[in-house]
Amino acid sequence: MAESIFAPFLAMIFLTLVVWLYMYGRRIPFIVRNKLRPEQLTPLELARLSPPTVSNPSDNLKNLFEMPTVFYALALYLYVTKEVDSTYVAAAWIFVGFRALHSLVHCTVNIVILRFWLYFVSTAAVWFIAIRAAIEFF
Repeated sequence: MAESIFAPFLAMIFLTLVVWLYMYGRRIPFIVRNKLRPEQLTPLELARLSPPTVSNPSDNLKNLFEMPTVFYALALYLYVTKEVDSTYVAAAWIFVGFRALHSLVHCTVNIVILRFWLYFVSTAAVWFIAIRAAIEFF
């Protein structure tokens, strides 16, 4: 049972890979098409020049290194302490599923209110895992 936490763990890593590839699939053609010079490729200048179709995937990739780091730490903690159960695994899949939907929306149509609620549900799943783990620990 403890190993089952690694399925959503690895799915989250795979989501990060997909967004990373998508970001470069949007960014490189933009750079080439607009013949951007090296001095225009600084993070600040590239962000200023990029349309949302180019900047949103980059912003989403940055998001995937924020709250998911808490998820990764919790998943490893649960595995090491042998606390993994079906409730934790279900919450982990909720986190990953809603993060995948959040990434899809952020990288495409970017409907902010929809993105907010997808983020909220995913983050609530992580806080559920964290609070439950803390209660069981203490």
